[in-house]
Amino acid sequence: MLVSGSPRAAYFYEIPDTSTFRYRVYNVCQSLAAEPRGGPSASWFHCGDLERIERVIDQCDVLILCLVHYTDFINRMVSRAHARGRRVLFDVDDLRFDVGYAHTVMDSLGVELSDDAWRYWFGNFSRMGVTMSLCDAAVVTNPYLAARVEAFLGKPTHIMPNYMNREQMEASAEIWETKERSGWERDSRIHLGYFSGTPTHKRDFALIVGQLAQLMDDDERLTLRVVGFLDDIGPELERHRARIETTPLQDFLNLQREIGQVEVNLVPLQDNTFTNCKSELKWFEAAAVGAVTVATPTYTFRHAIEHGKNGWLAPAYAWGEILREVIRGGEACWRAVAVRARTNAELRFGWRHQAAAIRSALFDW
Repeated sequence: MLVSGSPRAAYFYEIPDTSTFRYRVYNVCQSLAAEPRGGPSASWFHCGDLERIERVIDQCDVLILCLVHYTDFINRMVSRAHARGRRVLFDVDDLRFDVGYAHTVMDSLGVELSDDAWRYWFGNFSRMGVTMSLCDAAVVTNPYLAARVEAFLGKPTHIMPNYMNREQMEASAEIWETKERSGWERDSRIHLGYFSGTPTHKRDFALIVGQLAQLMDDDERLTLRVVGFLDDIGPELERHRARIETTPLQDFLNLQREIGQVEVNLVPLQDNTFTNCKSELKWFEAAAVGAVTVATPTYTFRHAIEHGKNGWLAPAYAWGEILREVIRGGEACWRAVAVRARTNAELRFGWRHQAAAIRSALFDW
């Protein structure tokens, strides 16, 4: 994959996982591999490849370190790359590089503020920041995060969004087409979905618990579906336990199927520097399968969602009011919004439409 085209980008990611690696590394390599032969190429490497990393550096034109913690080996790797005239970039999708934001992030995630936690989080952020400082520039997901990186790094920062890969879009297309063939038939219930990708979203969900409980008091059609990590739904929702469905964390393709089974996708977020750095993925992944989104108007959602057209924006104080509006709109409203959202999402965040952004971020200097 790496040597199939030119120029060549080599990604280094410590241990491939199912979240950041997929969005920031795997998807990029997939998009470039689908381009006409002779154009840019990319591949990825990890800690299991350290014995052969000199060969990788020899073959690449740019080395991208994605969320890499500082070690003496990383220092030597960057030095080798620079000695061979290679540009080195640091790819990051949130604030975990600046120790000045560690407390904000810990508080947002509901981390217990113990001595062990302070040591872990400050060490994590500091090591990431030191690796970033070794690099020539950074690649991030949105302009809001770019401004924070530039303030920290004092070097160029370029934007390449998170987006859906081929497998994700193919699975989503099947779900959408099934809905179209069935005429969007559903049962008499209205399913509200909350999809928690990590066990750290309790404080986000808590923002809407009271208003959500009141809505469920008033409308017996409402069912809450929770997928992922959210063990504690809070005492206010306990009286509706019979109408709350819980499903364990899913792989990214099954997650699309789960999202496709709800009418309304709930994305409450605390509104702070940390959450404003987050990407639009919870909107575009729902849009791909025909679930309409109600989201907190953080930076990226304000720029992705046109209120009432391809989703809804709900400040913390107005979640109950906005959700009532969405529910009153009914199926005809949801379907029209879903069609617009899917069209927008596929054009802006589909894997076949990212080559220009990738080239600009990685190769155009």
